[in-house]
Amino acid sequence: MLISEYLALRNQISVTTGNTVVQPANGTAKDAVQGGSFAEALQEKLNEKHGVEFSKHALQRLEERSIDLSENETLERLNKGVELAAGKGSSETLVLVGRNAFVVSVKNNKVITTLSDNELNGNVFTNIDSTVIV
Repeated sequence: MLISEYLALRNQISVTTGNTVVQPANGTAKDAVQGGSFAEALQEKLNEKHGVEFSKHALQRLEERSIDLSENETLERLNKGVELAAGKGSSETLVLVGRNAFVVSVKNNKVITTLSDNELNGNVFTNIDSTVIV
């Protein structure tokens, strides 16, 4: 899903970044990405509806790798995985959601980075104390 498509689906966003409105309540998807960064708009929307936050790095990776958070309830499943890891006392966990991987700081409730299925093969994940598959 493209950034503009994501924002179009979430047509209720009204975020300000400095002096610029990212998307008025009835704006078009094209208007949504003008005047502000995707990362800021996405983070604001995620903070409104979901518990887990995304680092700036993770937001960049989502955009670069075209990871669709609305597909197959990815964001909801990610939040569930973080809750499961927190329940077991994890501090840094790898959450596998479908074909995507998210490295999450459970103690900070923040996604550190993301990987799509194309990058998973041949990777070594370090500095994690658990893995959750949801």
